[in-house]
Amino acid sequence: MEEVLAASFLDELPARLIGDKAYDSDRLDQKLEQEYGIELIAPNRGRRGKTQDGRPLRRYKRRWKVERLFAWLHNFRRLVTRWEYHIENFLGFVHLACLKLLLNHL
Repeated sequence: MEEVLAASFLDELPARLIGDKAYDSDRLDQKLEQEYGIELIAPNRGRRGKTQDGRPLRRYKRRWKVERLFAWLHNFRRLVTRWEYHIENFLGFVHLACLKLLLNHL
């Protein structure tokens, strides 16, 4: 998790991270909150002590939108195989694919 946050291309860290059941851990919750000030939202794995109430988990229901975007981007073969050597070219094709998806859904 720390490697992902360190390699982030954003100027500032997000206020919340949404993960699946594999991220349900008290130690990870505390570490993200204390070191980075990030709230972790993850459904419980069926443990006895629940770490979160139901309110933050309502945000978890919108996670399918991100998953759907990645599924749509997998329709572009050039993005799946990543033939570009330079990251700028690859990012340009990602932007082009997102623009094509946006125009198709208007």
